[in-house]
Amino acid sequence: MLCARLTNGNILTMDPDHPVAHDLGIWHGRVAGLDEAVTALPAREVVDLQGATVLPGFIDSHVHLSWTGLKARTPDITGLTRIDDVLAAVADAASRREAGAWVSIGGYDQRALGRHLTAAELDTVGQGRRVFLMHDSGHACVVNTAVLDLIPADVPHEDGLLVESAMGAVRRLRLPHSQAELADAVEHAGRVCLSEGVTACAEAGIGGGLLGHSPVELGAYQLLRDEGRLPLRVQLMPGGDTLRPAGAHARDGIPRALDLGLRTGFGDDWLSVGALKIYTDGGMMARTAALTEPYEGMGDHTGQLQDDPERLTDLIVDGHLGGWQLAVHAIGDRAADLALDALERAQKLRPRPDARHRVEHAGLIRPDQLPRFAALGVSAVVQPHFLRSFGDDYAAVMGERRAPWMYRGRAFLDHGVTLVGSSDRPVTDGAPLRAIQFMVERASASGALIGPDEGITVEEALRAYTVAGAHACRWDDSAGTLTPGKRADLVVLGDDPRRVDPPRIGDIEVVTTFVDGRDTKGSWAK
Repeated sequence: MLCARLTNGNILTMDPDHPVAHDLGIWHGRVAGLDEAVTALPAREVVDLQGATVLPGFIDSHVHLSWTGLKARTPDITGLTRIDDVLAAVADAASRREAGAWVSIGGYDQRALGRHLTAAELDTVGQGRRVFLMHDSGHACVVNTAVLDLIPADVPHEDGLLVESAMGAVRRLRLPHSQAELADAVEHAGRVCLSEGVTACAEAGIGGGLLGHSPVELGAYQLLRDEGRLPLRVQLMPGGDTLRPAGAHARDGIPRALDLGLRTGFGDDWLSVGALKIYTDGGMMARTAALTEPYEGMGDHTGQLQDDPERLTDLIVDGHLGGWQLAVHAIGDRAADLALDALERAQKLRPRPDARHRVEHAGLIRPDQLPRFAALGVSAVVQPHFLRSFGDDYAAVMGERRAPWMYRGRAFLDHGVTLVGSSDRPVTDGAPLRAIQFMVERASASGALIGPDEGITVEEALRAYTVAGAHACRWDDSAGTLTPGKRADLVVLGDDPRRVDPPRIGDIEVVTTFVDGRDTKGSWAK
C-alpha cells in the first residue's frame, strides 16, 4: 500500500523520460511511481491536487542559514535612506543592551545613504556599547571606537569601515555564538526556505572563512537533526581555512584535511558535508570583487583578492588533492582567472573527472573565460537575485561593455557549462520563483534590462533550481527530478511557470512543499 498518492495534478517531473504526469505515488518518503504505475494501487491517503502544478522541490545551492536567522533577530536598518534615521535606530538598539555589550545590526548598505557611516558618528549613539553594523554583502562592516580599540593596530580600517579579512578580524572578537543560538537561527531560516518551495540547500561556509559563526558550528545542525527540528535537507560547506596539515601517509597524497580526514560526501540524506568553500575575492556591493579592469568612476580601483594569489592557489590545489569537491567564491573576472588557473593545475596533478568543482557567484565572466569553465567541467553557481535587486548599481560600476557579462545565463548554457541557481540569502531575496523570473526576463527591479541576451527559457531556469542544483550538490541520484526511487521532495504551485507571462512568475503562490513525502504546511485536507 502506498503511503500517499497525489492525483489530478500538473506534475512537471524534470525527467525527460516522463516529463509530465497526473498522478504520483509516495512510499516511505520516496517516489514510488507515476501515472498508470500507481493509479490503481491502494493508498493510505489520496490528495486531490485540483490541477495544481507540482515540481521537484527547489534546491538552493548557496545559502547562509545561520546568518539569515541571526539577522532576523537583530535590528534591521534595511531600506533606511537617511543617516539620522540609521543613527536613531542604533541608539534605540544600544539602549536595550547592557553597558559593554555588543550591538549587532543587520541591513547596512552605504549606497542608500550616499556614504559610509563613521566610527565617530556611531560613538555619539553607542552609549558605551560595542556597535557592529554588518554590511548586507557580508564583505564589510562599520564599527565604533569601542570596537576599534579591541583590534590589533595593523588591522586596516578607514573611519570605522573594515572590509574582507579586516572585517573577519572584528567578527572573531564577537564570536563564537552558542550551538543552541545557531540551531534556533537555522531552524527559523529553514522554515522561510520551505515557505518558498526550497526543500534542500547548501550552507556556504561554516566553522571559518568570512561567515563562520563557531569553530563547532556543525554541531548546531546535528543538534537540530537530533531534536527533529531540521526543516529541510542541508549540505554543509566547511570554510577553506578549517583545513590543517594532515600528517597523512605519503601514499594518500593529502597535504591538508579536516580532523579524521572528513570530506565531501560524509553524512546522510538530511545532513551531510558538501564542498570546501574557498574565498578568492570580495563582492560588487562592497566594491571588493577583484576585476581585471577598474570599477567605473573609481579611478584605478580594481577590488582585491582575499590573500596572496599563491596561497589561494595552494589552498585550492590542496583541497582537490585531499578529495574535496571545491566551491570557489569568485565574483570578479580577475578572481575567476585565479580560480580557473588553480583548478586546472589541480586537475593536472591528480585528474578527477567527476570532481564537480564549482565557482560560486561567477559575477563577471569575460567571453574568453567561458570555454575554460566548460573544459574544466566547472559549474557556475549564480545568484539571479543580485541583478534583480542590485542590477542598476552593478551595471553602473561595471559600465556598458561589461554589464552584459554579469551573472550570465545563456552564455554558460551555450558553452555546455552547468548553470546552477541559488540565492546567497540573506544578502537579498531568496525566493526561487522570483529568481527564475529574472533569469528569463533579465530585468532589474527598476525594469532596466541587464544583458538581455543572457536570458534563458523558463524550462532552463527551472532546471537550474532542480536538476542542476542536484548535480552541483552531488544529489543527482536522489533529487532534482520526480523519478521513481528518488526523494518525495516537491513543491506545489498555484500556477505553471511555463504558462504565465514572465512578469508573473515571481508572484505564483507556493501552496505547499512536501519533504520526505510529508506536506509541511498541511495545506491539503486528508
